[in-house]
Amino acid sequence: MRMPGPMKKRFSGLPSPKQILDFIARSDVPAGKREIARAFGLSAQEKIALKSLLKDMADEGLIDSAPGRAFHKMGGVPKVTVLRIVDVTDDGTVWGSPESWHADAPVPRLRVRDRGKGALGVGDRVLARTEEAGSGHIAHPMKRLARGEELVLGVLRAEGGKLWLAGVEKKERRDFAVSDAGDAAPGDLVLAEKTGRPPRITVRVTERLGDPFAPRSFSMIAVHKLGIPVEFSADTLDEAAQVARQPLGDDREDLRALPIVAIDPEDARDHDDAVWAAPDDDPGNPGGWRAIVAIADVSFYVRPGSAIDKDARARGNSVYFPDRVVPMLPEILSADVCSLKAGEDRAALVCHLQIGKAGALKGWRFSRAVVRIRANIAYEAAQAAIDGVPDAVAPELVEEALKPLWACWRALATARARRAPLELDLPERRVMLDEKGRILSVAPRERLDAHRLIEDYMIAANVAAAKALEGKKAPVMYRDHEPPAREKLVALKEYLKTFGIEFALGQVIRPATFNHLLDRVGEVDYRPQVMEQVLRSQTQAYYAPTNSGHFGLALGSYAHFTSPIRRYADLIVHRALVGAYRLGPGALSEGEAAAMAQIGTSISMLERRAMEAERDTIDRYVAAFLSEKVGDVLDARITGVQSFGFFATVEGVGGDGLVAARDLGREYFRYDEAARALVGDETGTTYSSGMRLKLRLAEANPVSGALRFELVDGEGSGGRASRTPPPGRGKRIIRRGRPANIRHQGRAR
Repeated sequence: MRMPGPMKKRFSGLPSPKQILDFIARSDVPAGKREIARAFGLSAQEKIALKSLLKDMADEGLIDSAPGRAFHKMGGVPKVTVLRIVDVTDDGTVWGSPESWHADAPVPRLRVRDRGKGALGVGDRVLARTEEAGSGHIAHPMKRLARGEELVLGVLRAEGGKLWLAGVEKKERRDFAVSDAGDAAPGDLVLAEKTGRPPRITVRVTERLGDPFAPRSFSMIAVHKLGIPVEFSADTLDEAAQVARQPLGDDREDLRALPIVAIDPEDARDHDDAVWAAPDDDPGNPGGWRAIVAIADVSFYVRPGSAIDKDARARGNSVYFPDRVVPMLPEILSADVCSLKAGEDRAALVCHLQIGKAGALKGWRFSRAVVRIRANIAYEAAQAAIDGVPDAVAPELVEEALKPLWACWRALATARARRAPLELDLPERRVMLDEKGRILSVAPRERLDAHRLIEDYMIAANVAAAKALEGKKAPVMYRDHEPPAREKLVALKEYLKTFGIEFALGQVIRPATFNHLLDRVGEVDYRPQVMEQVLRSQTQAYYAPTNSGHFGLALGSYAHFTSPIRRYADLIVHRALVGAYRLGPGALSEGEAAAMAQIGTSISMLERRAMEAERDTIDRYVAAFLSEKVGDVLDARITGVQSFGFFATVEGVGGDGLVAARDLGREYFRYDEAARALVGDETGTTYSSGMRLKLRLAEANPVSGALRFELVDGEGSGGRASRTPPPGRGKRIIRRGRPANIRHQGRAR
């Protein structure tokens, strides 16, 4: 980069404001006070006067400062600034906007030169150098920043006559002194900007977010922390209101006479899918079934390149919290026009399945249809009706809808058992709130046959969608899940060895391999820990236009088709099917087809963001629920062991809390890396993963979701901690929780 050299000292005194503005505009590098003084050849005294002049220009609204104390014209884009990626178009063009913008003019959009195609996704942050290009700007990324690297979300507290910010991150172990609180007060949840340099970092409050302990506030902490968009643009809302009024059209298959039902959670906010089944009258399929999986026809309402589509892609998916949903689509679509509500005519994209007697998929076709759902039924009610509970569901619905669905599902379940997908029965926590948003209970969500039934119908439709598009040689957005990596299998082998369980690495690894492993483990106390470790050994599923199969489901071709209200990947698959089967408007555009890889990368990252937000919010609710039990002795289970202590969860509730090694007493404890255990040097007292024990809850922080436990003297597994140290190696000595010298048995490594 070139910077203008020093100007000849032909000015008497300071340069004029216009000359400074001209210099800032033509400088190739960020122009701070030093660069301005050098360019105009100012003396030491004149530099002091320049500082006052620049302050006056800022007060008059002529200039503004950017990161690094460089100046730019007020309302203009700084030469170097932090950008947040706001859009990635079909052709892979990346657009960003300044993260901080104080001018009256609209926030500008800059085209970002993404050197690694697909490397940047919506929500990413970069430090970038900017330059004018025609009527706009181009940004050249200099450094990729962590999300929220310079911003801290936390709660203000007062101590010693000062204000401090306690961050919401569990790993953030220090509070920050507040240099400027604005209009925020102690107890407020705020967004703050780090200022200063280590070790004297302070924070300046940039936004007051309210009371973090108010009902329905925990989800908003995750929303602000992870930058999840909540508000839709005015263009999107206007467009949604318009498309919601459009007629369904006369060229749809009419399925309103069929008793199609939607079976969903009791607290479902939207209804993507509905199902129907009946015995197949085709003589070529004796004992087989016909089934319909009807999915909301979102592609009819949300067209490629529309304002709704752009907002939906930027979100990637809906985010579900105990107290609210942040939808991918405006509510008039997600909760109304696209939602399959009983008694309402709805547009659907329908998968027609022919299922063999043993559950194999023998054929499929796709059509656009109009459906009228007979009933919206909760999982619990459907299960109760099948179990014979009277009046759980209207008797005529049980006979004409539920019983055929269950009979067909038994065939699908047979095929599933033959396929032997990965079976990990890890309970999902459910937070129950009252009408005011207060916590009533936290408990595992019951797993019913009704859940498995809907899951298997959805899997069948997803497989059919992938295979149908392959047959049409159309683009497919696959849901890929690759086999476990060898290093993770090695770690699993070492872990299982601590329980005396052998795991051969030379075998061909299939999902059934892990199922057989769990069968060998049996119903022992540590079975949940083994299941969790098997889960950790798996790779993360993702979206891509190339097929890597779905290891966990033991399927060769798999795509997501069944939830277009809440997942952008499904909307892409719908558009591809509309185009492949020539079903009318809303097909996949050429630009989307060419950008499938970039879209897949982006929505995979957004899915991970949503999962983090949902998990963190559940942790906060659990901590809030347990905050009333601080001081109580609770049944707990060790979920992980590190050199600095062990983590435990409350049985039947969840949460993740630490027992620090410094609280284990004065005995020396060795950290056994292979066994993942802390072992007392004198008594052999052992704290290992999976062990049940009683712990005293010492602290529960609803804002961060963190828990802290303490030992109850003499308590452990079966009343006392285990006295037999497991075999292992690589052992670190710990006293009062502080690592001392390192001892290794055998060869040093």
